[in-house]
Amino acid sequence: MENRQTLLRALIIGFGLIMLLVLSGGMFLTIDAGERGVLFHRFGDGLDMETSYTPGFHIVAPWNTMYVYDVREKQIEEEMEVLSSNGLTIRVDVTVRTNPNYHKIASLHEKFGKDYMTTLVRPEVRSAVRKIIGRFEPEELYSSKRDEVQQLIQQDLESELKNNYVELRATLIRDIALPEKIQNAIERKLQQEQESEEYKYRIQKETQEAERKIIEARAKAKSNEIISASLTDKILRDKGIEATLELAKSTNTKVVVIGSGKEGLPLILGDSK
Repeated sequence: MENRQTLLRALIIGFGLIMLLVLSGGMFLTIDAGERGVLFHRFGDGLDMETSYTPGFHIVAPWNTMYVYDVREKQIEEEMEVLSSNGLTIRVDVTVRTNPNYHKIASLHEKFGKDYMTTLVRPEVRSAVRKIIGRFEPEELYSSKRDEVQQLIQQDLESELKNNYVELRATLIRDIALPEKIQNAIERKLQQEQESEEYKYRIQKETQEAERKIIEARAKAKSNEIISASLTDKILRDKGIEATLELAKSTNTKVVVIGSGKEGLPLILGDSK
């Protein structure tokens, strides 16, 4: 009889130890750095929508469940084909970086679950890219509008994700590829436009140079007109005498100057020897 009681006590103690180990494993939980937790009360109000459990040690009743989320920034890369405004197929490579709103983990869990990158972010990225690319022509996407397209996708996607408890960190267009024939045609057109602009620039410069020469010639003509009006016979005679004297001083050149009329300059002979 005593042996049976001893055996029964041993079984009860053993069972109690086993249950204690099981319950202890469920009660103690550590949330690591870069993670947040949301608690589900099985016999209470269900999901705790108000509390986001931060990194550290937590005690959880064994009948409750703590869902732990990695809230570090995540990146997805999408390669997709979309239609431009004129119906041409454009291949676009997009990179998006996001992370969940730390304080809204419960709402995110209730609406999308841990696989929110697949069920929420990726479809929204594809939708935003199709919507924005469809507003532009291939030539705009290839040349002048690429930055604008990236900004518009960012704005559209940011709004949608924010309403669903996900924060958008960055949207990057890695590549926009057009059909080869279209790309070659655009490159030829851009080259022709560049050559045309260069030709217009040369014409403008030549026109400005011609106008400058005309102005310069008019200025000279006006100057000569003023000088001619101011010259008198006495001034001309004095200038001629000055020039004759300078020529007469030369020692290595023979100079002959012959005057004309009674006011003409005298004959001057100079010899280098």
